[in-house]
Amino acid sequence: MMTVSDKVNLSAYGIRNAIAHYNLSPDELHRITIEKEMGKEAASGALAIRTGHFTGRSPQDRFIVRDSITEDEVWWGDINTPFDPKAFDALYDCVTAYLSDRELYVRDACVCADARYRLNIRAINEYPWSNLFVYNMFLRPSTAELENFKADWLIVGAPGFQANPRRDKTRQENFAILHFSRKIILIGGTGYTGEIKKGTFSALNFQLPTEKNVLSMHCAANVGKKGDTAIFFGLSGTGKTTLSADPNRRLIGDDEHGWTPDDKIFNLEGGCYAKVIDLSREEEPDIYRAIHKGALLENVGFQRDSNKVDFSDRRITENTRVSYPLYHIDNIQKPSIGEKPQNIFFLTADAFGVLPPISKLTPGQAAFHFISGYTAKVAGTEEGIIEPLPSFSACFGAPFMLLHPTVYGDVLSEKIKRSGAAVWLINTGWSGGGYGTGSRIELRYTRAMIHAILEGKLDSVSYQTDPIFGLQMPDTCPGVPREILNPKNTWADGEAYDAAAQQLAVAFHENFKKFAAESSGEMRAGAPKYE
Repeated sequence: MMTVSDKVNLSAYGIRNAIAHYNLSPDELHRITIEKEMGKEAASGALAIRTGHFTGRSPQDRFIVRDSITEDEVWWGDINTPFDPKAFDALYDCVTAYLSDRELYVRDACVCADARYRLNIRAINEYPWSNLFVYNMFLRPSTAELENFKADWLIVGAPGFQANPRRDKTRQENFAILHFSRKIILIGGTGYTGEIKKGTFSALNFQLPTEKNVLSMHCAANVGKKGDTAIFFGLSGTGKTTLSADPNRRLIGDDEHGWTPDDKIFNLEGGCYAKVIDLSREEEPDIYRAIHKGALLENVGFQRDSNKVDFSDRRITENTRVSYPLYHIDNIQKPSIGEKPQNIFFLTADAFGVLPPISKLTPGQAAFHFISGYTAKVAGTEEGIIEPLPSFSACFGAPFMLLHPTVYGDVLSEKIKRSGAAVWLINTGWSGGGYGTGSRIELRYTRAMIHAILEGKLDSVSYQTDPIFGLQMPDTCPGVPREILNPKNTWADGEAYDAAAQQLAVAFHENFKKFAAESSGEMRAGAPKYE
């Protein structure tokens, strides 16, 4: 077993007398976790752990150090909360003092599949299973690449450290703080591994656009047999991972990508982090098959007196998860890079149940819906969310976007026009009524719509225009009942539908007010109409 003294000096980070292990294999991390009674092996061979009190991200506890780099660039507000540099330094010293004299797990990894934009990451983890998550989710350098490895960013994760809000200037005991001058992501008080992933994505969402002229995107991507690329924007729970894992197409990645100046689409990650609540072999075969030795299950339940996972178990959280390296998926793109997209999908889980399950967008509508980022926050994804709630999340990923949304929106609009990509709004949410009345649109129908688009089967069908949202709805779609294509047809009470649609249209306009001053006339023209 290689110790840190063989490779790195943790005292350089303020951590002293640590017994830390460097780049352990997934099997070793799996074994150590079980030996320390921090997890158990599931029947599939995957490692199952519990993340503790936090089973989702805590956006209110994500901070950005406000300094000369971030002062005039970050879009400060409810999402990007400033943190004092001196308070960071003091808190960092407290965390490293806490980690001293402990057994730690260090991993060197990288992000950005396109080598022109690659960044090296060094992660120091208190728990072995957190280090397994880093192995699964980031790119894994070769032995030769590790020889002269120099970290661009440092991640320090201490789930067992509890902040003192009065002393440490945090909101509560947990925190995730990005410091761009020191290139450190400091995480404490929470074992939820998504904070590692999204902290890194937040850093890339600042650096790639400002330093590399690369559009960073919260989206999945895959490639067809003819080399055609499709990308899928959407927040957690809207179907990015599920819909991008298609046996007929090669997966580039399921969540985070960059769009380069020369129109390449590349994965920022090296793995997938999928929700597994109600997972079944029949509905999501690729994800189901990926859950074997090396995968990390989070907060799942088990069938009585067994180690067989019960994917319907919600007793711990709705946000049950699995992380696994991309190579657990059979059909992947190597390297994780595709050409410019031919089709772009905006995935929304409409909690009102009034948006059509499939519609085609004009450039102005695409710009409006991207900057709006309407969806429902799905239960469990964030702390305190217990049922789907209507929400607007700019760029379909506001919690991770550090720049003003129009920065990302303007670049995407320009790229869409230049590439000629078709843009589609796909409602994976409710039909026949809102949450609590209607029902979730069946996954098989959503898959059929996606396939019809990718196969060109909707190129010659007739369309009708939604009178409120102005969206172009196909009259027919292979494999989909005609009556559900117009959402009003699925409601028992047409007047109730009209009222709900008007309510959502008003909500769109109220949300858009904060972007109106920076928006183009074309974007404003893409807004819904209401009385």
